[in-house]
Amino acid sequence: MRVLVTGGAGFIGSHLTDALIREGHRVRVLDSLEDQVHEGRKPDYLNAAAEYLWGDVRDRASLRKALKDVEVVFHEAAAVGVGQSMYQIEKYASANVLGTAVLLDTIVNDRLPIKKLLVASSMSIYGEGQYRCASCGPVYPALRSDEQLKERRWEMACPRCRRPAAPEPTPEDKPLMPTSVYAVSKRDQEELCLAVGWSYRIPTVALRYFNVYGTRQALSNPYTGVCAIFSARIKNGHPPMIFEDGRQSRDFVHVSDIVQANLLAMSRSEADYQVFNVGTGRPTSILQIAEALGRLYGAKAAPALTQKFRAGDIRHCVADISRMQRALGFAPQGTLEEGLRELVEWGRRQTAEDRVEAAAKELEAYGLAQG
Repeated sequence: MRVLVTGGAGFIGSHLTDALIREGHRVRVLDSLEDQVHEGRKPDYLNAAAEYLWGDVRDRASLRKALKDVEVVFHEAAAVGVGQSMYQIEKYASANVLGTAVLLDTIVNDRLPIKKLLVASSMSIYGEGQYRCASCGPVYPALRSDEQLKERRWEMACPRCRRPAAPEPTPEDKPLMPTSVYAVSKRDQEELCLAVGWSYRIPTVALRYFNVYGTRQALSNPYTGVCAIFSARIKNGHPPMIFEDGRQSRDFVHVSDIVQANLLAMSRSEADYQVFNVGTGRPTSILQIAEALGRLYGAKAAPALTQKFRAGDIRHCVADISRMQRALGFAPQGTLEEGLRELVEWGRRQTAEDRVEAAAKELEAYGLAQG
């Protein structure tokens, strides 16, 4: 197949490009080499067997060149960063929503014979995950109030009876409640692609990635995934900074499983016009991640629990992956410990500038982080 990967020079896109080439596909990449991610240079891991075009998905001329003779599109290009999106609103809306709109507009109005479109969505569109109340059953709490957070009452309560609510795996039909500009933009990407795909009978799949980690994640980008952010802190001799009490949980999924999910969704018609969670179904606390990375790096300083909180932060969200397991045979590979060990072995060979404190000060300056 002739394949286009937008954002294919980035963390996830480059791993996907490698896998597609291994499977014998002809791969073209369109990437803008965003400075915040790539530090103004081409990464050294680029696959020589792929064709690379350097341009922005919002530029129709670049898109037309990239889409020529393409049969399958993996739309991975996006500005990434929950906190930063709250004060760089135009940047995130433009890169993610307008970029997706221009991609779809070009496909439709140039009448391109695309056979499949796969879009990278995000668990952030759920807001809080699903919870269970012993009295009320499954419930969907909204964000915690500032009053609750200032009192350090971190855990969730049932929105109906106010009794404690326990987190449980979040299915795809949970109501969407995005709590950041980034999350809103990812919901818009997903819904634009599905709406246009359905209307023009372009088989379209949205994959809601949970917390992805692995090699090639930009360690110097303070708005990327928490594993990379903690790695940069530790490599520079600083303790990982953790908001709240560190017991908030996420679903950490290795980039190889993200690739597996994309390949399955491309090859199986059962995936068409569907949305799928891509995770492991296993909760891990942020503190556990910080401690594991510190142990693997041999760090001396323990993680720093700031007891501060950020606007829009959720408490728990873990994937229910049963839909993808049933429909596509998806099965996460390896363990978190193995994945973190691989990340650290790679991370030791990388340079990383610790910009976390500067990013935290920006959040505080906008009133988006409080203590």
